[in-house]
Amino acid sequence: MDSNKTTFNQFLYTRSFILLCISHTLFAASFSMIITELPAYLSEMGGEEYIGLIIALFTLTAGLSRPFSGKLADTVGRIPVMVIGTGMCIICSLLYPFVSGVAGFLLLRFFHGMSTGFKPTAATAYAADIVPAHRRGEAMGILGVSMNLGASGAPPFGSYLVNNYSIDMMFFASSFVAVISILILFGMKESLKDKKPFSPRLLMLKKDEIFHPAGLTPGFITFCLYFGFGAMLTIVPNQCEYLGIENKGTYLGILTASSILSRLIAGRVSDIYGRLPVLKVALFCVVGSLILMGYAHTATWLFVASGLLGFSFGISSPAMFAWAIDRADPSKLGQVLATVYIALEAGIGLGALLSAELYQNNVSNFTFTFWVIAGVSFLGFVYLFMVKGEKPFIIKDT
Repeated sequence: MDSNKTTFNQFLYTRSFILLCISHTLFAASFSMIITELPAYLSEMGGEEYIGLIIALFTLTAGLSRPFSGKLADTVGRIPVMVIGTGMCIICSLLYPFVSGVAGFLLLRFFHGMSTGFKPTAATAYAADIVPAHRRGEAMGILGVSMNLGASGAPPFGSYLVNNYSIDMMFFASSFVAVISILILFGMKESLKDKKPFSPRLLMLKKDEIFHPAGLTPGFITFCLYFGFGAMLTIVPNQCEYLGIENKGTYLGILTASSILSRLIAGRVSDIYGRLPVLKVALFCVVGSLILMGYAHTATWLFVASGLLGFSFGISSPAMFAWAIDRADPSKLGQVLATVYIALEAGIGLGALLSAELYQNNVSNFTFTFWVIAGVSFLGFVYLFMVKGEKPFIIKDT
């Protein structure tokens, strides 16, 4: 058994795992609540040309902070790193109403990205510490479900607050939800055994602490997968306006709900049949759903494409992170996961930038934009057939 396993690693649904999932749900709700309303908010400030930076800056900071969060999670502990990430959500959401200029808004988005740079890295490592090895895929699926529950319920609620109260009310609600998330963390037991006190020297990174070799292959596939996610977050809100969909959070709610359904079974399937077969199916479905989204000229077809894309992400994510954990030295788990998350953020950020550049606020460019984005995902699908030497089944705890 891995040396970093704790004594309560006998069952999947332990108290610590359940609390982790609840905290993760609220964390996701906090930062997802505001996503669909930010493009219009920035446009009202006169920053319509910078819409692509709403997601890109957020993910850039998340990616830059991942190596630090991974190393700190492997040294000072998983919970302190989760607290830092959630705390950033609280602060940034409180500050949005007091920022009136485009530059200030974009700067705040830059710092807000630190939240997802810290919390998910440490949360995934924490989950890996406390669940049985032969149920890793299933655990990653349930952790993903908790994230998606927050992401699916929060955007429509955020839009409701804006439509019926004010956008400031939405920001304050986002901060309040993050407060509850962080309070839950204080009731959890630290899972890292060999903790070290924090020292500024821990912030000095070696090359393999930025991009850990064990995380590079899963990282590349993750990049190809989430390139389309960045594009979707950036231009589909505009597509909703074009199609007359008043509540722009609806499409994201459908995507996330369908992702939840697939995550409930996909993680367990990867535990039984292997990570790579599941990932091949997932990437093939991602490519098809992105092409369909480009051809969605009615609200119904946009919702169908969103549902298929969400189902595809739900299949891929548990297998991807379980695969990365399988490949990791337990003492470097946070750093390996950080590498995969860097790839995820890079995919989302670059997908957002490229899609905004191709779209150019011209509705006639929807189809072409999604075709290009689908091509990037297809590269990942082809690459999976080149991966050799991976064990098809996970080794159970002994």
